[in-house]
Amino acid sequence: MVDCIIVGSGLAGISAALTLKANGKSFLLFGSPNLSEKIEKAELIRNYPGLADVSGKDFVKALQAQLTAAEIGIKNEKVAGVYAMKEKFTVMTQEQNVYESKTVILACGVESVKQLDGEEAFLGRGVSYCATCDGFLYKGKTIAVFCTSKRLEHEIGYLADIAAKVYLIPMYKDVEISRENVEIIRKMPKKIDGVKRVERLVFAAPPTENIPAELPIDGIFMLRECVSPAILVGGLQTENGHVVVDRNMSTNLKGCYAAGDCTGRPYQYTKAAGEGNIAAHAVSEFLK
Repeated sequence: MVDCIIVGSGLAGISAALTLKANGKSFLLFGSPNLSEKIEKAELIRNYPGLADVSGKDFVKALQAQLTAAEIGIKNEKVAGVYAMKEKFTVMTQEQNVYESKTVILACGVESVKQLDGEEAFLGRGVSYCATCDGFLYKGKTIAVFCTSKRLEHEIGYLADIAAKVYLIPMYKDVEISRENVEIIRKMPKKIDGVKRVERLVFAAPPTENIPAELPIDGIFMLRECVSPAILVGGLQTENGHVVVDRNMSTNLKGCYAAGDCTGRPYQYTKAAGEGNIAAHAVSEFLK
C-alpha cells in the first residue's frame, strides 16, 4: 500500500507528485506518458511564470525531463474506479489491476464533452465507462459505443470481439476501425432511454434513411479520455460538474483531495500547479 495515488498526469498531478517526492512519501501517478493532451496541443503559453511564450509541446518536454530527473514514473493505466474503504482507498484500472492507498488526489481534469441526457440516470444499468470491466456482460448482444478519441479505438475492437453488434458514434475524424459487426453513426443521439435498464438511443427528428428515430440497444459504453470525478468516486460531492473542495483541497471524503481543472474555473496552468502543491502538502499533514 502506498501513501497516495494521484489520478491524472496534467499539471496538477505533476505538481502533486513533485511535492510528495520532496516530502518523502510513496505514491503512484496514473496518467499518460504524453502527460496532457490539453497542454500538448497548446499553441503558445504566456502566463506561466519563468516560461515565457513556450509552446505546449516544449512545455510537455520540460515537464517530462523534470519527472525523469526526479525519478517519478507514470503508470500508463486508465483509472476506472476509486473506492473509499474504512481506512484506505482501492483503485481499479481498466487493465483490471487493483491498487491500494492511504490517500487519493484527483487531478483528472474536466470533461470537454457534455453528458448525454439519461447518461447519469442509467449508470450501472446499461451505461458503462470501462470496456474491459463490463464488456463481458454484453456477449452476443447489441451495444452502442460513444467515443471521443482515436486513442481509445483498441477498446472499441475489444467490445466488437464480444458483442454481436456495435453502433459506433465517434466524436473524431479518420476512424480506422473496420469490423463487420461495427456500424458507424455520424449523428449525435438526443438521449439514452429505457425503463429499468437502457433499451434504446433516441435521435432528434427527423429520422434519416440510415438512422431511425430510435435505435434498440442493450447497453452503451461512453469512452472518453476524461471521466467525471463523480463517476470515478462514489459519494464524492460535486457542484455544477466540479469537485467541491476547501482551501486544503480536501473533498467530503476523508483522505481524498482534488486539484486542477476538476475543482472549477479558472482552467489555468498556474492554478492547477498551485492546487496540486497544496493537495500534496495536505496529504503529508494527513498522514502524520
